[in-house]
Amino acid sequence: MKKQIILTILSVLISNFITAQPQPFWKFKTAGKIAGSPCVSNNKIIIGSEDGFLYAIDKTNGQQLWKYQGDAPIKSTPATVNGTVFFNNANGNMYAIDATSGKMLWKQQMPGEKIVDFWDYYLSSPVLHDNLVIVGSGNGAVYAFDQKTGKQVWTFKTDGVVHADPLIQNNTVYVGSFDGNFYSLNATSGQLLWKFKTVGDMFFPKGEIQNGASFFNNTVYFGSRDFNIYALNAEKGTGAWNMKERGSWVIATPAIADSLAFFGTSDTHTFYCLGALYSEVKWKIPLNMRVYGKAAFYENLVLFGCFNGKLYAADKKTGTIKWEYQTEASKQNWLTIFDETGHIKKGFELYGDDVHIANTEKIIMNLGSILSSPIVEQNMVYFGSTDGYVYALKM
Repeated sequence: MKKQIILTILSVLISNFITAQPQPFWKFKTAGKIAGSPCVSNNKIIIGSEDGFLYAIDKTNGQQLWKYQGDAPIKSTPATVNGTVFFNNANGNMYAIDATSGKMLWKQQMPGEKIVDFWDYYLSSPVLHDNLVIVGSGNGAVYAFDQKTGKQVWTFKTDGVVHADPLIQNNTVYVGSFDGNFYSLNATSGQLLWKFKTVGDMFFPKGEIQNGASFFNNTVYFGSRDFNIYALNAEKGTGAWNMKERGSWVIATPAIADSLAFFGTSDTHTFYCLGALYSEVKWKIPLNMRVYGKAAFYENLVLFGCFNGKLYAADKKTGTIKWEYQTEASKQNWLTIFDETGHIKKGFELYGDDVHIANTEKIIMNLGSILSSPIVEQNMVYFGSTDGYVYALKM
């Protein structure tokens, strides 16, 4: 009997250890909302804020190392290589910054940046390939700049805003546009290799592509505002499969692991796990708000942020939620939107005319929404929030 009690206690302790809440390691306050994700560069966390500053934070203690003031909100994720940080902002400016000192090395303009609507929360994030930095623009173009000089190497024009992050594989750029086309370009020259037109929907006939794509097994995966998630043959641009999530945009970039595709939805407030090869639903988690950010992985967990201000950790195989971390703003303002059971309060309408939507989105952002995609390094996870904080959690 005594032995059985000891075994039971040990079992409970082990279970609690496995599903233990992450410990807040530090948090860093900016003066604006954060929509983009952090990048890790040696001992630094580098992230932009809508206050117009790019911040370098010591990842060991959360102290500011330097900050660089741009001239407009930063709503994308910076990229770093060889001691240089690249970022763009809402004025359409592309910057190269010394990662050690925070001093500007060069600046180039992409004129005509613009926001499509209330839910167009991100800018395209720069990605690096060979000696190039490649990024999309609200003016409809995809640009490639020389990393060292900032000289424009090539430009490819689409017929819609490009706020999706480019994806680069095998010297090929894959990127979607608000014109409803998904493009494959030669990364060296910018030459069009193929393009794929989304199906479209009655209310969203263009099938706008708002966010980035992922690559697995010679297949590219992306979501659209036509309620579909698509999987295409990466070489030919032909369809492998698509799944329609009726009643909801799919904004989140799918995250791929163990031949599974993980992504959240907008209006149906659901997080999915699909088989990446054939799109069969393995499991799904009902939520009470949207998911726009890309998921990340830690051991057997999939981590994702939600507009409700919570970071969730779910078992990759079963979808069982192991823990959740709530931002301070979410704790403080939770009852402005949700009732005691966690459902949206009666009378709180998400949509309506422009004035109503603007007010509603402001209230949602006051939850400390997590639009940022979490970044995992070793046993740490970093992410930004619309409460202006950068969070570091120890797992």
